Amino acid sequence: MGQAIEVNEASFDKEVLQADVPVLVDFWAPWCGPCRMIAPTVEQLATEMAGQAKVCKVNVDENQNLAMRYHVTAIPALIIFKGGQVVQKLMGVQSKDRLKDALVQAAS
Repeated sequence: MGQAIEVNEASFDKEVLQADVPVLVDFWAPWCGPCRMIAPTVEQLATEMAGQAKVCKVNVDENQNLAMRYHVTAIPALIIFKGGQVVQKLMGVQSKDRLKDALVQAAS
């Protein structure tokens, strides 16, 4: 545990929408500089929030239908899901504290 889970169109519903804890989904792409900047933060959150929340990553190049489904028009896009619903959407590079606060808020 404690590592961001790569999800795709086949595993998204099970890993994200059916999760029993809040889920932070990082919509990213390998060529995206800001995505690479925030990647270590996303991984740290996966470790720190293990058991309280889940952290997943979606490569938008490989999963364009998911990006369209959640109206991801710019990356990185960080979307928090709870109970299968979007509860918060954050665009661009965010601080770890900001993301952690959003996840904790979703968990309560």
